Formats: sequence, C-alpha cells, structure tokens
Amino acid sequence: MTDGVTSIVFAPLIAWPLLAALGVLALGIAGLGLFKKARGVGWRCLALAVLMLALLNPSLKQEDRELLADIAVIVVDESPSQAIGPRRAHTKAALDHLEKRLSRFSDVEVRIVRVGGAETAAGGGEAAAPVEGTRLFEALGRVLADVPPQRFAGVVMITDGQVHDAPDAPEKLSFDGPLHVLLSGTRNARDRRLVVERAPGYGIVGSRIQMAVRIEDLPAAPGRAPVRLTISRDGGPKRAIGVPGGGKLTLDITIEHGGPNVFELEAEPAEGELTLENNRAAVVVNGVRDRLRVLLVSGVPHAGERVWRNLLKADPSVDLVHFTILRPPEKQDGTPVRELSLIAFPTRELFEEKLDEFDLIIFDRYHRRGVLPVVYLENIVQYVRKGGAVLESGGPAFATPLGLFRTPLGDILPGAPTGAVIEQGYRAQVTDLGRRHPVTADLPGAGRRDGDGAKDGEGRKWGRWFRLIEADARRGMVLMRGIANRPVLILDRVGEGRIAQLLTDHIWLWARGFEGGGPQAELLRRLAHWLMKEPDLEENDLSASVRGNELTITRRSLEPESSPVTLRAPSGREQTVKLTEEPDGRATATLRIAESGLYRLSDGKRVVHAAAGTLNPLEFADVRASADRLAPLASGRSGAVTWIADGRLPDIRRVRPGRDFSGRGWIGLRANRDYIVKGVRELPLLPALLVLLLGLGGLMLAWRREGQ
Repeated sequence: MTDGVTSIVFAPLIAWPLLAALGVLALGIAGLGLFKKARGVGWRCLALAVLMLALLNPSLKQEDRELLADIAVIVVDESPSQAIGPRRAHTKAALDHLEKRLSRFSDVEVRIVRVGGAETAAGGGEAAAPVEGTRLFEALGRVLADVPPQRFAGVVMITDGQVHDAPDAPEKLSFDGPLHVLLSGTRNARDRRLVVERAPGYGIVGSRIQMAVRIEDLPAAPGRAPVRLTISRDGGPKRAIGVPGGGKLTLDITIEHGGPNVFELEAEPAEGELTLENNRAAVVVNGVRDRLRVLLVSGVPHAGERVWRNLLKADPSVDLVHFTILRPPEKQDGTPVRELSLIAFPTRELFEEKLDEFDLIIFDRYHRRGVLPVVYLENIVQYVRKGGAVLESGGPAFATPLGLFRTPLGDILPGAPTGAVIEQGYRAQVTDLGRRHPVTADLPGAGRRDGDGAKDGEGRKWGRWFRLIEADARRGMVLMRGIANRPVLILDRVGEGRIAQLLTDHIWLWARGFEGGGPQAELLRRLAHWLMKEPDLEENDLSASVRGNELTITRRSLEPESSPVTLRAPSGREQTVKLTEEPDGRATATLRIAESGLYRLSDGKRVVHAAAGTLNPLEFADVRASADRLAPLASGRSGAVTWIADGRLPDIRRVRPGRDFSGRGWIGLRANRDYIVKGVRELPLLPALLVLLLGLGGLMLAWRREGQ
C-alpha cells in the first residue's frame, strides 16, 4: 500500500546561528522604524521579510511512501498437556477465528509459532530436542529477534496456561506491545498426580535404597481414603501398596542388578480427574557393584598364571583373592599338603563360609590333589545354580581322571573331555555363533575362514597356540574352535548362574606377543564380565539409549530376528520400529524424538526403557488450565485473558499506540503505520527572480515614500 505526504521544508543558505543573528538585526531595524514612525517602514519590513525567507530557502516536499505491514505473532501451545480433554479442539477453533479476523487487515502480517509439537515455528523445521516444560516465551523470543520493534503489533497466545518460562512481572517481558491470552480447557477441573520427592540416581547392587513419593489431589480433598499405589521393576509384575490419606510414603527397594533398574509407579485414578498421565512416574536407579570379588585358584605354577593375575589386578573395581597350589604332579616326597603352602589354604572359610560373597571363581589348570574335598566342590555347584559364576581354564590334567570333570562339577561343565590332549600348532577361530555373541563378536583381528581351517587376511595375525584339551560340547554355546573344529571356548547357563570352559592353557602366548599375539586381554575381560552378568554383554538383549534428540534401539540375539519393536512415547503414543540387522548379531534403529520422559520399548519378549530429559516431566506436574501465570502479564500490557470454553471469542481491532488494547468483547493490535520512502520531489517556494523583484521592489518603494 502506498501513500503520498506533502510538507514544507527549509534548507537555509547560511548557517543557522548567522541566520538567527541576521533575523535579530532585521527585527531591530523594523522595530526602530516603527518606533520612530518613519515613512516607508512597511515597505522596508516587506523587503527584509522577503530576504529572510530567501535565506531560509523554503521548498515544497512531496514523499511517496510505502506503508509496511505490522507483524502480529500467534503462539500456539501444542505441548502434551494440550491433548487433555477438549483442549485440542479449543485451540483449533481459536486459531481459525484469529486467522479469519486478521485476514480482514491488509496491513497485518501474521506469524504463527507452534511450540511443543512437530513444528517449532511457522514453516516447520526439524524436531527439537526434548526440553523441560512448556516454554512459550523462549520460542516467542526467537521469532521476535527478526521483528523490527516499529512494526510489532502484539502477541496472542493460545494455551492452557501451564507455561513454565513466563516472567514474574510485565516489566521483564522482552517486547513492548500488547499481550493477549486465549485459554483452552475448562475451569475448576480436578486432577490427581504422583510426585517422586526423593530417589537416588545410583545404588549398590544387593543393597536397599529409599524412595519418597507423594500423591496429591488438586484441589486438595480433605479426609480422603487411602490410595492404591502399584510398583513394578523393569516391566515385571506389579506390587500394590496402600498410601495413607496424608499421601506420603517412603519405599524400601532392593537394587537387584547392575545397570539401569527402572521402577514404574502408578497411583489409582481419582473420580473425574483430567488425565492419568501424571498418575504415573518412573525412576531409574543405576545399579553399581561396590567391588567385584574374584577367587582365582591355580592348580600348579605355570607361565599363564600371571596372565590371569595381571588382568584381574589391572581392574581397580576387582578384589582378587589368588591361591596357587605349590605341588607339581611329579613331586612325590611324602610332604604333607598343608606344609607346601606359604600361607595355609583357607578352604573351609572360602568354600563354605564366604563362598557366596564371590562374584566369580576361576580354576586355572586345577586338578584334584586332595586339597578341596568333594563337599566343597558340591558347594560350588550349588553356588553356580543360585547365580554364581565359574570359569574353568583347563590344562592337561582336565583330560585325566584327576580333572574337575570327574568331580561334582562335571554335572554343570558343558564340555566333556575325551581323554586326548592335542599338542600341535593351531590358530583359534571364532565360530558363526561366536560372531554374534558379544564375548567374541568383533574381536580385533578376527577375519574370514579359509580352506585349511586357519584364518586369512587379518585372522592370520593371531598367534598360534600349541595345546588343546579335546572335549565334546554336551551343551552350551561354542564360541571358538581349534584343530579339527574341536571346541576351544564354551559358555553355558546353569540355573541362575553361568559357567565357561577354556580348553587350552596357552592363551598366555598372546600376552607375550608370540607370532603377533592376539586380543587376549579383551577376550578375557569380556569373558569375565559376561560371567558376572554385566548388562552390556548379554547375548539376547534389547536396549535403548538417548543422546540429544535421537533414540537408538539395539537388539542383540544369537539367531536373526525380524520382529519389529513397539515404542511407546511418554505421551502414550505408540509406533512400530523396524530394526536393521548387522553381521555381529545386532539389529539397530535410530529415530528422532521430541518428548521428555520415559520411552517404553518391547519386542514381544523383552521390555526396556529409555529416559529422555526428565523422567517425570514438569509438563504434567499440574495439568489444570489456569490463568494464574499469564493474567498479570497480559494485564500489565493492557491485554486480555479469554476462556475459549465460554464460546465468545473476541473480535480484533487496530489501535493507535498509547491507548488501551482490550475491551468488552475485543482485543487490539497496535497500528504503527511504519513506512519506507519510495521517492521524493521538491519544488522551491521562492524562486530567485521572485525574491529579487520583491526585495528590490520593496526597497525602491520605501525610498520613494521617504522622499515624499
């Protein structure tokens, strides 16, 4: 829209101070003539006036202006609390009403900012990372950064009033202009919420922690009956507890395993409440082991003994108890067994009284010499079945009647010796199953097989071993093979515990770098951690992690799986995610997320959780529609607060600056009438010839009058 404006402007021919001095002089001369009543003083004043006007150089200026549209910002709250009841419908009706009314004004540009939904501003964009609470003013500030203040018309917010970044006073608003609020939802609603007041982020495995929770009814209901609270761990069975009328309860919970322990809590619904979303809460407590206690029993001194000791002592989280039985098989001098040890072997204390305190027991080339009675070996069997872990690293004695297979441990060992010991060079190979198992998957230097049973390419970098205890795998998982495809490493689960067999005592050659060595430290570390049930080494597992605004889902399995994963967002929305298979036994998927809270994933067999931002979002702390936060801000800027549910949406008017911006049934937007100049034309009002004629003519008439 264009407009023309005409005005008179002055461009003095001399400096203003000199012009002012001349003006004073001219007034003095005219005043003196009037005082003395001189003849021709009128003509003299006319001539002076013409000369002064000529020095002012007046001109007629005409500007061609293009009026600029004012910018009105509509902030639309699309946070999860807006999905409660009729709020989405209210929001849509209000936005349609505003767009229709504003379309009548050709001098208003409308910018719509959507907050908390798939779009972060008008025109869309990438999904934002999860944020804490509903932050309308933060999003508004980003838009107003590109709006010239002289074109700003005002802000209209469509929200339920639960805004968590609102300033506490109108003076702290980042803009100068009217603020109007259209409230979705209904007045005087009821709701119940579950609040986790205190919960530790970490806990020692096996210990108990305390968690304080509170159940609130909004508004408060005096004399209420006890409320039923259900608790589940890691998606397991639910346990019900009655919360007294006061609403507070302290829970004692045991940390059962390492890694994330996810506790889901849910309060029973109240009659007529707004939503059940804030009846639920989730707490993630990371289980950490205080110290990992390992018992290493070496049957005889040998070169590989130090490999185990160095590996376990290098880990600061491991408490190692190591005993070596100092009696080689060839020594038959009749010396009593108890006199052969530098320190008496506390068999009763270790294998009866404190056996359950160990996380892992390693038998390194152990064979029966009368040191451990059968009853203690039976204790170890029960220890494994109840959740313990045993690693048997066999030497030549395992193939003889003196090996551990001929003891009660033989019932749980997965490999049965054939009685043969193969002593020739070979390179260990990872089996097809081993390539999918986390203990042996992606070991450095693991290449492809070739025709002679060795490794080609990178695989040939692994040094050879020269002894293999021949055994038949009765059960379990064979992860590595050697000569003639004989098992080298077998893993198995027994009851609640785990057991592993390493059918060679030459892994120490890798540690010495023989023929290039091999990844002995990484292999033994993974093996020990798998036996001690570290979550990262589970062979059949579903996990998820959040980094920024990306959720990564990983499923590890020994057999290829094509089943999709069902993902439930904190808002309750569900979607199906298909995973992409990888050669190492993993299937992964990565997707963007935009909600804070707890995500629940299930593939039909396993249920896991992943936390994004805050587990118990501020968004659902209080979901009642309220004007308490925004009404003072709107009032301080002459704005209005209107409940959409009342059915009377306000009309919109353009208001000049400095006036009220709201009234009965209407809200106003400031009319700034800012412009840009497209062209300028100037016409002198006193041409030089006219000035000369008037000036000289006046002086001549004055002289003539004086001469009469």
